[in-house]
Amino acid sequence: MLQRPHVSHVLDRVLVLEMVRVTEAAAVAASKWIGRGDNDSADAAAVEAMRAALNELPFDGTVVIGEGERDEAPMLYIGEKVGSAQDSGPKIDIALDPLEGTTITAQAGPNALAVLAIAEEGGLLHAPDVYMEKLAVGPGYPLGTIDLSRSTSENIRAVAAAKGVEPGDIIACVLDRPRHEALIAELRALGCGVKLIPDGDVAGVIAVTDPENIVDIYLGSGGAPEGVLAAAALRCVGGQMQGRLVFRNDHEVARAHRWGITDLNRIYSLEDMASGDCIFAATGVTDGSLLSGVHRGKSCITTESIVMRASSGTVRRVTAEHHKWEG
Repeated sequence: MLQRPHVSHVLDRVLVLEMVRVTEAAAVAASKWIGRGDNDSADAAAVEAMRAALNELPFDGTVVIGEGERDEAPMLYIGEKVGSAQDSGPKIDIALDPLEGTTITAQAGPNALAVLAIAEEGGLLHAPDVYMEKLAVGPGYPLGTIDLSRSTSENIRAVAAAKGVEPGDIIACVLDRPRHEALIAELRALGCGVKLIPDGDVAGVIAVTDPENIVDIYLGSGGAPEGVLAAAALRCVGGQMQGRLVFRNDHEVARAHRWGITDLNRIYSLEDMASGDCIFAATGVTDGSLLSGVHRGKSCITTESIVMRASSGTVRRVTAEHHKWEG
């Protein structure tokens, strides 16, 4: 059974719907660049809009997962302070991806999102901008069903046994990348179905929580920041997730050391990545399996968002019509 964290009185001062307004702002701004082949402009529009919306909120926020380190990102960099109540409002850790799927947006593909998670100070893993090996299943499985220290085949058999089916009945979601060729071959050798996604592994991880989705398990490596965002979502609705940072060179190892990470082989649990009460919000930029994208009509713009909270276990879908949206 999913254990609900205590309700955070700090987060009570940050309305859940305010988080949706932040992701809506980023999604609408990015949507003007759908299909225009310009990754950088789409991302920049989302970043600027999200930052402006965050700075209207009455909290003392710190970006712990953002657009990169300070010397690499002009806005929403790791460590940047946001909010209108610096030094006086509630202290909030923020993980964000103003446009998860810049290439998707530029090419008008599916599943681009504007994503945000918040928690009390110290509640989100300060993950460096490196790869993370990820393994996730939805709610309903016994604790310990998945384990990154085991092989892919062992994890598939464990999930199948817990579900009461054969390994060949399991559907796995994997990012379509050359680095996953051996993983995909191992899954197909077991008879598993494999749903390949071109990008957007936050939506891919969240898919395991949706009973109407065919996906049973998410496997493979993607961005560590996206792993923390996905963990925050799973923290709200249940499920299991593990992550292990992947370092490709000495520069990435040095980056991890700067963030205080000394155990380079550590396997992070869901609670290691997102603890206590937290709120997760996402707004669709392009149409996808999780959310509809931004639609621009003659008289208004429509958006669809999802917002979750760990302490209550609630998941709300918010469809909005924006009749006075500039731009």
